Amino acid sequence: MMKKIVYLVILAAGGFTSCDHIENPYPPALSQGTWDLYPDGDSAHYYQNVYQAFAPNSNTDRSVLIEDFTGHTCIYCPPAAVQAENIKAANPGRVVIEAIHTGPGGLESFQELNPAQGFTHDFTCPEGLAIGQHFGINWPGSPFVGNPFGSVSRADNGSGYPVENPNTWPSSTTSLLSTNDLKVNLQAQVNYYEATRGLFVHIEADVLDGNLTNELRLVAHLIEDSLVAFQKIPDGSTDSNYVHRDVLVGSLDNNAWGQPLDVAHLDPNGNYYFNYIYELPEGYDPQNMSVVFYVRDAVTEEIYQVIEDHVD
Repeated sequence: MMKKIVYLVILAAGGFTSCDHIENPYPPALSQGTWDLYPDGDSAHYYQNVYQAFAPNSNTDRSVLIEDFTGHTCIYCPPAAVQAENIKAANPGRVVIEAIHTGPGGLESFQELNPAQGFTHDFTCPEGLAIGQHFGINWPGSPFVGNPFGSVSRADNGSGYPVENPNTWPSSTTSLLSTNDLKVNLQAQVNYYEATRGLFVHIEADVLDGNLTNELRLVAHLIEDSLVAFQKIPDGSTDSNYVHRDVLVGSLDNNAWGQPLDVAHLDPNGNYYFNYIYELPEGYDPQNMSVVFYVRDAVTEEIYQVIEDHVD
């Protein structure tokens, strides 16, 4: 039995006026799961009884993604996490956070396990380490040389780079939100089945700015919240009950960089559609899980829009 259906309406025009004239209005699922995860029938039953065509999306606001490059033995990282959470609280509904456990070289000392001192939880994932390396040692002249660091939608705030120090996150966020230059719209449907731990996800992307000529890619990241584990804090001690928020734990397609907005995903209505079927691994509490979707420029790396939908 389906546990919950969530409709996250953040943006955009278009969408199917009905869903009965096309058996499956989407390209094949980009997924790690199969239709066996749908407990009530097959794909035809799902599209007939569960899936609902996207309604026109009336949102006009750009949201921003704060990427917090962090580590559990980094004593200065908790204040950066607080900074990000404060920014999110000050801008309800328009800020999404990903705490990415990575250094500029990927796995470094701040992210390594140290069982003798209680650091037994591995917060890293391949996607996060790849992102860290890309914006660290692989980006010529990058200022990302240690934690904490991060980005605000990977937008250049005048430094010439897509990453920045946490001290500038508030001003960069204010700048992007006040300018409100909405170039891409997103909306999603997320259906979760507790019996099979199956996650069925549908995303609509609408490119509003015709001047975007670089390749655009849709990213679908999996986030875990409220994870209690050891963390070094600014006084040098260890907090054994530290609550780790918004931790990037992977993606729906094993891909840090996303799927292209190309003709394979283009509908006659001019929007792009993506499907994912994903089996939520054992050990993850669906009530603490969410999926973050964003569209990135594959050349400049700027993230033009981001939305977040909770699994359960």
